[in-house]
Amino acid sequence: MDFAAAKAKVSALTAPRNVVLVGASDRPGSWAARVWRNIHRYGYPAPVYPMNPSRSEIWDGPCYADFAALPEAPDHLVILAPAPHVPGLVRAGAAAGARSATIFSAGFGEGEGAGGDLGAQLRAALDDTGLAISGPNCMGNVCAPSRFVTLTEDRPLAMAGGPLALVGQSGGVMIFTNQALEERGLFADYLITSGNEAGLSVADYIAFLADEPRIKVIIVYVESLRRADDFKAACLAARAAGKSVIALKLGGSQAGRTAAMAHTGALAGALEAFDALAADCGVIRADTLDDAVELAEYLVHAIPPEGIRLGAVTLSGAFRGLLLDAAERCGLAFPPLAADTTARLQRALGVGSLVSNPIDGGFSILTSEAAYRECIEALRADPNVDAVLLQEALPRAPGSQRAEKYIRIVEDYAAQRGKPIAFVTLASHGQSDHSRALRASAPHAPFLQEANKALRAIHAIHERERRLALAAHPAEPSGESARRSRAREQVLAWAAAGRTALSESESKSILSAYGVPIPRESLASSVDEAVAAAAHIGYPVVLKGHGAALQHKTEAGAVALDLRSEADVRAAWSRIADNVRGWGLEAPLEAMIVAEQAGPGVELALGAQRDPECGLVFMAGAGGTLLELMKDVSFAATPMNRAKAADMLARTRAARLISGFRGSAPLDSAPVEKALLALGAMADDIGDCIAAIDINPFRLSGSGGWALDALIILRGS
Repeated sequence: MDFAAAKAKVSALTAPRNVVLVGASDRPGSWAARVWRNIHRYGYPAPVYPMNPSRSEIWDGPCYADFAALPEAPDHLVILAPAPHVPGLVRAGAAAGARSATIFSAGFGEGEGAGGDLGAQLRAALDDTGLAISGPNCMGNVCAPSRFVTLTEDRPLAMAGGPLALVGQSGGVMIFTNQALEERGLFADYLITSGNEAGLSVADYIAFLADEPRIKVIIVYVESLRRADDFKAACLAARAAGKSVIALKLGGSQAGRTAAMAHTGALAGALEAFDALAADCGVIRADTLDDAVELAEYLVHAIPPEGIRLGAVTLSGAFRGLLLDAAERCGLAFPPLAADTTARLQRALGVGSLVSNPIDGGFSILTSEAAYRECIEALRADPNVDAVLLQEALPRAPGSQRAEKYIRIVEDYAAQRGKPIAFVTLASHGQSDHSRALRASAPHAPFLQEANKALRAIHAIHERERRLALAAHPAEPSGESARRSRAREQVLAWAAAGRTALSESESKSILSAYGVPIPRESLASSVDEAVAAAAHIGYPVVLKGHGAALQHKTEAGAVALDLRSEADVRAAWSRIADNVRGWGLEAPLEAMIVAEQAGPGVELALGAQRDPECGLVFMAGAGGTLLELMKDVSFAATPMNRAKAADMLARTRAARLISGFRGSAPLDSAPVEKALLALGAMADDIGDCIAAIDINPFRLSGSGGWALDALIILRGS
């Protein structure tokens, strides 16, 4: 990614020397009228020139017919003209000196097949001119540092500026998110509606915002991710600059992916693939706008916890129970406190019974500042606690002296750094001017709302740190070999010849060359060859139909297990041939595979899948015939390393089977990690040729692991 170019373009867009309103109209309620009003409403200090060839005057001033008539060279264009005129206006404006534009116009391929030619014309104009644009099909921007506002929002904007930036492909989502943040006393320096991103993308904006000193948190709404490598690079740059990126991503359901395609004209990828990419670049994905707001509240005001162990002080036993339930749901823990902490708390609260975590402080806390301080200090000092939660809500009106005093106490502790401290409320609630002012007086303590939202945010923040640490592990050199080199050349040749689905034997030969273990097996073109192969391998054996067109053998009845004699092999050969003919295979069976039968063990699925947005992502989890039903799988992005491979397995329920479940002997997961590293080496070597790799099942047993079935799909030309 060219960071310097991206930053220069976004800088031109967000702080222009002048603005030309192309397609100016004073019709009440029109977007042109709204943009004109907001540019002036918020104090933009530079000239604004309306342009419309049909008007000589507008808004009590001159209106210009074209760029040549302007008093000076244009710098930023606000284009509201119909879509067919936009490519020509972009070229003419750039020729006259413009550096950037905001294109409100729609009709460039947002719907299915609509405007595709205009979209191509616009992209060509941008390529030829180098103009920096937000849009098309956007709703304008807010740039508080330069007082430049083209957003068409009628409701007043705070324009206070602050540690947040919002970038999104949906103007509506950005507006509503900004309103929710302002309600909580969180203000944005920038609100960018990026629209279809024909020019500047979310990656360009993040690269620019990474250098903005006041920004702490960048919230992005992504419908379709363009240039995944640039997105990753920009997010890593933001991380290096001490900034957090929170992403709302469309595409968790087929309906969501369809909506994204209709809205932005691009195919949205699966959330699992986006999560895998996000984990490697420090992005936290929020499921909802509420979660994004809670994450922002925490990240603006506190450092991440070093672990998942919480300590809490509540004002009621009921809230204590809610926290315990939420912690279990969110993957966090309230561990037993150290013995000296317990004794210290008993003295502070004046109780003789055992104090458990979370602490139900009740009346003792409400009436004793000394007890409150002692609880906070004891929890922060406890070696079993990574973060401290305190039940408290911001008072909405003057009069709650106890609450306001305790908030000041906590701010003093939180400002000393150390373990993070956060307030948590029983339920979500609105704010007032009084509560926002009080909130501003405690800048080092997050005020989180509702136990489940609060703990989801804390877990997500810790998980970001954990996954980033995994991605930082160095890749292990896989080593070159003559066999691997031949396999690479073979795949490249197949891809060049237009091959797509490889047969099982072809797939296994490639996987084996990269280090994936496979059982002893042989390809037989006749039943007599199969009998000879079985005798050589040793009974029992497995017989499977083989052919590039036979990708789902179980459904076709093309697998026979536990064959223990020549008669078994001959009978199975005949049965499989009949089944495949009845199944309606387009091409005849090429041969059959005779393989040693693996012993009992845990069946896993390993593989890789090319996502249309995020590229190749790896998969690991429970396999066998229930793979699609159970969906007990995890994902990781390239590049692969041993730490990520081990973590992929640990994040599945299948890991419990491997570690020994209900008395079964634990298994060594090293063969699985080795196979995943082999897939990583394939991605490094021939990733551009691969559409998918499917190893199912991968049988793990006490004697090792083997890929019992495999399928490689190459990318079409």
